[in-house]
Amino acid sequence: MFQIVVDSGANIPAELVRHYDIKVLSFVNIADGRPLVCFDPELSIEEERIKGKEYYDAIRAGMKVQTGLIGCGEFEACFRSLMENGDDVLCLTISSGISGTFNAARLAANAINEEASDETEGRPRVRLIDTKNASLATGILAIYASEFRAKGMDIDEVAPLIEGLVPQINGVFTVGDLRYLAKTGRLTGSKALIGNLLSIKPILRGNRDGFIVQFKKCHGRKAALNTLVSLVCDNIVDPESQILGIAHADAYEESVYIMNEITKRVHVRGFINTTYDFCTGSHVGPDTIALFFLGKDRELGGEGILSRASHAVSAQLEALCGDGRIAPIPQGSNNRA
Repeated sequence: MFQIVVDSGANIPAELVRHYDIKVLSFVNIADGRPLVCFDPELSIEEERIKGKEYYDAIRAGMKVQTGLIGCGEFEACFRSLMENGDDVLCLTISSGISGTFNAARLAANAINEEASDETEGRPRVRLIDTKNASLATGILAIYASEFRAKGMDIDEVAPLIEGLVPQINGVFTVGDLRYLAKTGRLTGSKALIGNLLSIKPILRGNRDGFIVQFKKCHGRKAALNTLVSLVCDNIVDPESQILGIAHADAYEESVYIMNEITKRVHVRGFINTTYDFCTGSHVGPDTIALFFLGKDRELGGEGILSRASHAVSAQLEALCGDGRIAPIPQGSNNRA
């Protein structure tokens, strides 16, 4: 038996955290000088949406937000607590390319694994995976790890499978206001101002090295949303076996539009549609919409890639549902399968 740990940047709704038995360590933002714990394990999907609207409305109104890291000591305490009954730990983190959180978890895991090496003949008790992505890209991989675990697989079987999916898990998104990209240094202030005036909407993605890069530009919000739909539908692998993730920063109606448009073109196992986690959402700003799915790779080609699906991805998805019974995700997560 093993336990699964993520940081709250994994963006898994609390309802699914409970359903899949996943431990979440929460980021803590400083909002107008006051600490704000980013994840509440007791909320319903609807309560998370209400809380998200309040948060992103406050940002629109000028609330100042500082984000922080989860410390090495917090990771170590969590790992040790979960290991008290003899369980191993599989920890998935937000990309090391955009946060120091992975390094904090690595230091904690190394300390524990060095202690345990004599007892386990060098076998690590904590396995750590840098997902090289953020939000539901991390969260969906954690859910797949939980489903593998439910099939009776141990950590030494599951960890390599999840590591094999990291290069295929895509995250693509567009933002509502370029000012927030300027604040993070991805745009100059002047370019953000001009872009907003001209209604330029960039499409951004997580690249293979775990960094956020610009993929293309669109003119107007509707064009950007439709481009996201096409990127998913043209690049997704084995959609009927996949959970497709949508994270929005108080843009629920548009997220539903995207779900409906995707459903017209491909049939997926289910959707997770949730409010963008507060830590990473603070950097991209209100009205951001991001989509997460498994593709052939992270290069985002054009039409026809679906029919040339990666054998490795297909085989790993088959391991989840090879018995012909695809487990549904809970209805509260907007399952449309």
